[in-house]
Amino acid sequence: MTLNANAVRVAVTGAAYVAPKGTTGPVDATSAWPAAATDIGWISDDGITESNSADSSEIKGWQGGQTVRKVVSSSEMTFSFTAIETSKTVLELYHRGASVTGTSGKAVLKIKAPGPDRRMFGFDVVDGNSHIRIVIPDGEITETGDITYKGDEAISYELTVTAYPGPDGTVAIKYSDDPAWLSAPAP
Repeated sequence: MTLNANAVRVAVTGAAYVAPKGTTGPVDATSAWPAAATDIGWISDDGITESNSADSSEIKGWQGGQTVRKVVSSSEMTFSFTAIETSKTVLELYHRGASVTGTSGKAVLKIKAPGPDRRMFGFDVVDGNSHIRIVIPDGEITETGDITYKGDEAISYELTVTAYPGPDGTVAIKYSDDPAWLSAPAP
């Protein structure tokens, strides 16, 4: 077996973005994000976690009760991260349906019961010259963690984005300029 240590990737740095739903996202790993996209800011050193889950139902054969097939009954793709930079964007994402207003350096955050707030989300993951870009054309913050106000740690905002399927069933699009993506393992 031939191993390729040059294909081992580490998410050294990156960024998270949000834009209004319907914004045309980038179509490669390195071009600029559209003007409507806002960089969410500092993300904790836990980075971004991508999760894929699927539920399935087993179909058992009458003869012997063995599983003869599994049918996927539901699936979900989520991305979780913790924003540690407090900003209007982060506060409005964390408190879905809320809005920050103010003048002369004095702000008011009016928190409402959460309602639908679908948007485009995106993530850049960078390891040297290798880039991975993830675009979620239709996503929504569906879970938030607790906010802790404490003297020895950053105020942080745990956010989970659920990716919803488009008309063709696509929930996310990944782009990369990493040559390892197109290389086949040696025989």
